[in-house]
Amino acid sequence: MSSIIAVTFTSIRRSREPAMTDGDERGQKPPEDESSRAIENAVMLAFFAVLVAAGIWLLSTMADVRKAQDCAAQGRRNCGTIDVPAR
Repeated sequence: MSSIIAVTFTSIRRSREPAMTDGDERGQKPPEDESSRAIENAVMLAFFAVLVAAGIWLLSTMADVRKAQDCAAQGRRNCGTIDVPAR
């Protein structure tokens, strides 16, 4: 997963570097393509949304584990979750 992210960021960075040309155009940046910029922004937004969702899931899982450990540390034997059927 991290290698995919690294490749994505590397390709985005390379696409923004100025083109190497000979002559008087050296040092000038080519005009950015607006559709390319919008796609990059959408990819970054999706990446951060997945990152936030994973963080929320991780925090809720850690809270559930902590509750179970606290229950077991108190010496209780019925620390499992109870599923109540819908009426």
